Amino acid sequence: MKNSLITICLIYFTLPALAVEVKGVRIWSGPDQTRAVFDLSESAKYKLFELDNPPRVVIDMPQSALKNQLNIKKNKDIKKVRYSNRNDQLRIVLDLHQKLNSKSFLLKPNDTYGHRLVIDLSSDKKPLNKTVEKVTKKNRDVIIAIDAGHGGEDPGAIGAAGTKEKDVTLTIAKQLAQTINQQKGMKALIIREGDYYIKHRKRFEKARDHDADLFVSIHADAFHNRKVNGASVYILSQRGASSEAAKWLALSENKADSIGGVVIEDKQDVLSQVLYDLSQNAAMEESHKAAQAVHSSMKKVVKLHGQGFGQANFLVLKSPDVPSMLIETGYISNPGDEKNLKNPSHIKKLTKQITDGIRNYFYQSPPPNTWIAAQAKGKKHIVQSGDTLSGIASKFGTSIAAIKSTNNKSSNIVHIGEILYLPN
Repeated sequence: MKNSLITICLIYFTLPALAVEVKGVRIWSGPDQTRAVFDLSESAKYKLFELDNPPRVVIDMPQSALKNQLNIKKNKDIKKVRYSNRNDQLRIVLDLHQKLNSKSFLLKPNDTYGHRLVIDLSSDKKPLNKTVEKVTKKNRDVIIAIDAGHGGEDPGAIGAAGTKEKDVTLTIAKQLAQTINQQKGMKALIIREGDYYIKHRKRFEKARDHDADLFVSIHADAFHNRKVNGASVYILSQRGASSEAAKWLALSENKADSIGGVVIEDKQDVLSQVLYDLSQNAAMEESHKAAQAVHSSMKKVVKLHGQGFGQANFLVLKSPDVPSMLIETGYISNPGDEKNLKNPSHIKKLTKQITDGIRNYFYQSPPPNTWIAAQAKGKKHIVQSGDTLSGIASKFGTSIAAIKSTNNKSSNIVHIGEILYLPN
């Protein structure tokens, strides 16, 4: 019995360590960086280093093995992926088009993915600021930053028919930008222009870097009850959520950084946090005005969820000096909403109402030195019963064309209660 026990122990200690399997790779490219994500069977040890002539990044992983071939599509930064196994060590080589800086980290499993090794590649070059107008320029356009939620490694919510939230939000963001750019005195800035992930903080930082006057984050989330449907407008709450749905949505959206693969930075010191909170109070007041204006416009045409307005602690809305709102365009978990969110006609109707609400907000609270501020100083007329556009133009000594241009109207039809801004 004693000899048998010794034999068993010897066999146990001479068995080779189980290899970590590299299951596959996904690669996402954005304007600022390219991200390669390797799916692992478990957490792994690795060593990463860069080589020149030609430029490449090398990852050595002891006691690891490749499960499948690593194939990539055409990529702006990575030319090819090579790999080899020697002495129970896996070597993966990323051949690059040019020299890039690399950053890597491991991620633990979450609701969507298992263990992952993330490699971020970026250059030292900073992207050029796309905005020509600055806040000091007279008669400048107001700038609306439009943020399409999720992207890349993070698909967001997925509908019953397989619709991914990240695709829906990008489609709506692009349509909204197009509609906004048709308005005189307004210009759209799209935060995420393709299928890649941007962490929450970088989203509103990009808006601030481009001197945005308003930040609008577009989402189409899921709820545990598939019957829940309709659109909603949300603003930041520092205290708590205004409803169960608001709390659920905030928790869901705030997890995006861990799914998208982000290393959380150190918390701010106490003094910085105090200054941050003080400056954010003013932005929150304007956020409330802007969100109310969009909500009022949407409810005329779009089906809302409940009251359609709420507050919750959304990370993406925490810009200290840019008024911000989050629009849930519908619940992708609801079959009816999922169908609407893929319907171009519905999207066009939705984005028109959002644009009208944004426009109304800026006419009520125009930023200094903007074209809209110059128009808003003029007279206003609230349409009464019996009013016609020609009659209003005659009464105020202007033309139908001038009124239509100032108010971005495409038809001569007016509605009771409609506010018309009269040209100066």
